[in-house]
Amino acid sequence: MAYVDWHMQGMQISNCNCDLGCPCQFNSLPTHGNCRAFVFIQIDKGHFGDVPLDGLRWGGFYEWPGPIHLGNGRAMPIIDERADAKQRAALEAVAYGKETEPGSLITQVFSTTLSSALPTQFRPIDLKIDQKAGTAQVSIQGLIDAHAEPIKNPITGAPHRATVSLPTGFEYTEAEFISGTARTTGEIKLEFNGTHAHIAKVNWSTHGLVR
Repeated sequence: MAYVDWHMQGMQISNCNCDLGCPCQFNSLPTHGNCRAFVFIQIDKGHFGDVPLDGLRWGGFYEWPGPIHLGNGRAMPIIDERADAKQRAALEAVAYGKETEPGSLITQVFSTTLSSALPTQFRPIDLKIDQKAGTAQVSIQGLIDAHAEPIKNPITGAPHRATVSLPTGFEYTEAEFISGTARTTGEIKLEFNGTHAHIAKVNWSTHGLVR
């Protein structure tokens, strides 16, 4: 099957309701039996066919009543309001796993577990990811206020930097595991307080991760 050729490079922040480290990252069941999460991506360089994506931001909110692989999930994509009509369509396609080789990338895998979706939101996305410091901030008026920082040593309060490598993963090859706090407004309610988060380089394409 022929797919649209697309590719994006940049950084991502993800935050979920699991304990620090997130057992799902190691093929174990989620901490609380269900999954609630968000992800946001800063595209430094990208294209979808002949549509440029440089500098745009996008992401989404997700919720599943049980483990992700059991399905019946719901999503709400959120796309940078600066995107024009073609860019919006391109990012919405990627968000729903379209034009992507099956099983090769997190968005495509997630798409197979969703049973419903809320209308895509086109909003200004205030997103800051500092890989060197291990921090991130996401703010979208009326939707989310979130921040993440390195895990802290419970005795000394010193930063505890932890990096995980997944050589065959479908989201990232290497990520720093950090601690996230977030509140959302709307139908998908996310309330995280020092739960699992990670930041990672994005190098995604039609055929999955570019390693």
